[in-house]
Parts: sequence; C-alpha cells; structure tokens
Amino acid sequence: MNLTDLMTAIRGGLVVSCQAGPAHPLRDTATIRRLAEAAVLGGATAVRCGGVGGLADVRAVADAVTVPVIGLTKRGDSGVFITPTVADALEVLAAGADVVATDATARPRPDGASLRDTVRAVHDAGGLVMADVSTVDEGVAAAACGADLIATTLSGYTPHSRQLTGPDLALVRELAAEVASVPVVAEGRYHRPEHVRQALDAGAAAVVVGTAITDPAWITSRFAEVTDR
Repeated sequence: MNLTDLMTAIRGGLVVSCQAGPAHPLRDTATIRRLAEAAVLGGATAVRCGGVGGLADVRAVADAVTVPVIGLTKRGDSGVFITPTVADALEVLAAGADVVATDATARPRPDGASLRDTVRAVHDAGGLVMADVSTVDEGVAAAACGADLIATTLSGYTPHSRQLTGPDLALVRELAAEVASVPVVAEGRYHRPEHVRQALDAGAAAVVVGTAITDPAWITSRFAEVTDR
C-alpha cells in the first residue's frame, strides 16, 4: 500500500487501536481480532494493533480485516519501547501491517540505530512508517527522516512533553502547521466523540481512539464513578 492509497482510506476518519495489556482480561489474540472486526463494522477506517500481543495480533488482525493495519510491537514499558528496533519494524511489516508505528522521540533506541535507519528499512521493504512523537520538534525531525505519518501518541508520556489529562489538541494544531507536507494523526487520550471532531478541526488527517472504544473495564469505570456504589 502506498501513502496515497492509505490516505484515501483513512483521511478524515477514525482509526481504532485494539490492544490489551498483559494482565487485562482481553489479552488474547483471538479477542483482539474480534475487537478489530467489531471496530471495522462500526466504521473504523483502519486498525492499530500489536503492542504486547506483538506479531501474533498483527497477523490475526491483518488476516481478518480489509482496512489498513497499523502494526507495532512493545518491548518493556519505559524509554523507547514501541517498535524500538529496525528488526522489530521489519517483523511487524512481515506480519502483515501496512504501516509500522514506532517511537520517534529523541531518546536513544536500544539497537543504536536512528529513526532514519528504521524509516529507510521499512520503505525498502515496501511499507510505511507512522512516527509516534510527543513534541513539535520531534515531529519536525521525524518528517525530515522521511516518516509517512506523524502521530501525537506520546504526548504526555515523556517528561519533556505536555502533561495533560485530555488530548493534546495544541500539538495537533502545531504539527499540522509545521509539517504540512506530512499527514498528522491525532492519538492519545481521545475519550469522547467531540475530541475526535476537535482534532480533525485542528488539522488532523485522522484520529486514533483506543481505550474509550476497546476497553470495557475503563468504559465501565466511567459509568460506575457516577453511581452511589
């Protein structure tokens, strides 16, 4: 899939992140696949998946849906852990992802490679790269490295980024202005439909929503917190 085809599929739309942590009741590849199928049935234009489920989840989802798949792996839970190495990126692509999502912050990568190395390797293998950033400077640098998409995924998850309880709409707006040649994808704490609309109005090409759609425990807690029990 080339970037033109990808953007035709997702521009102005909703991408659903289907992931579950290691201790979550939904941590099961077959369950992740069904979540992805349900999301597509509801109107998702693409699915983001992988995480701790890694290649198995990417493979299962890619086999089950006809929309683009944004794949990733996670190694650990600190520093650069989203598709952290060139080898990881190539494995995600080989598992069936159309786009490889990778940490694109300025932090050192565990294999000593640069973001540019990862982008070049994925492009050479016929894939696209989504650069997960936390600041404008990181987004500008990722665009200079050839990333196909810039995502705000890591805003609030690095010590040098804005620490917000909700989505970083300002970062979406800033990136859309600074890297106008590269589509910006809004991601990170998009918990209400109006957040999605606000991100699109701020210049996002698409918006990723995960927890608020695919985590029944979190959704239940939001209802339970207004009860008397």
